[in-house]
Amino acid sequence: MIQAPPALAVRPPLYLVDASLYVFRAWHSMPNEFQDQQGWPTNAVHGFARFLLDLLERERPQHIVVAFDEALDSCFRHRLYTAYKANRDPAPEELRRQFAHCKALCMALGLSVLAHHEYEADDLIGSALHASRPGGMRGVIISADKDLSQLLHEHDEQWDYARNQRWGMAGVKARHGVQAHQIADYLALCGDAVDNIPGVTGVGAKSAAVLLAHFGSLDTLYERLDEVPFLRLRGAAQMAVRLREQREHALLWRQLTTIALDAPLDGADGGFGRGSADAQMLQGLCDALRFGPLTRRRLFSAGGLSDSTSVANEFA
Repeated sequence: MIQAPPALAVRPPLYLVDASLYVFRAWHSMPNEFQDQQGWPTNAVHGFARFLLDLLERERPQHIVVAFDEALDSCFRHRLYTAYKANRDPAPEELRRQFAHCKALCMALGLSVLAHHEYEADDLIGSALHASRPGGMRGVIISADKDLSQLLHEHDEQWDYARNQRWGMAGVKARHGVQAHQIADYLALCGDAVDNIPGVTGVGAKSAAVLLAHFGSLDTLYERLDEVPFLRLRGAAQMAVRLREQREHALLWRQLTTIALDAPLDGADGGFGRGSADAQMLQGLCDALRFGPLTRRRLFSAGGLSDSTSVANEFA
């Protein structure tokens, strides 16, 4: 058996789940054959529940945060740039209802749930990880989102759960061409089509990586902008002109790509330890969402509760 390095072994892991990613993935991949008691589709809830149960059974986390996006059109970034994420269609009501069910399911299992109308899930994950650091915890960020790599410190790791790929701070460069702490600057320069952030005209991913390898940061790049035309970079002279012309835009893009570390955590303690599951709430959700017996047993087992049938009799 491969043992963790000593530095990791002494630091308890805090699992930080980017829930929205897995809800959306289930929404698109699960067959639309599941319905709740009222006839609304529940395919995303079923898919998310399978993912969550697999994670809980596999890792048995003692400290876990599940972050949901509720700032779909009210995030503070929209006030900075009205076109932020304007390329995305609003979530249909059928999906919004399922987000609420997924959130309730996590709460019923005693997991720390974070959501806020002004901050995105990334900000909540970043703020929770930041709050946990004084307690000596290390982060395990469960998401494939490259934005979140900027949060990685020496003992942290990011886990693309679907592909079962993990990487730490040192592995970010191999994946994206820049260091973990440079991710926000990198996206500010080359843009992020997923979030509708244009970047600087004419600066692509490779050029952004070269610029940051030479200057280290966006601030230093602008302090030494006169050096850009002399870099061994195709179109360097014109790139310098565009960087100078679009300086204010580049700084704005960085505001958008930087994950906040001061989002409200609704009074959650810095340890984010698992709480007790709520048997009655869990039973009600299982009934309302029409979960099958296997899923029910797994949910109650994950919550450290007796079989749902006995619980149902208890509350009958």
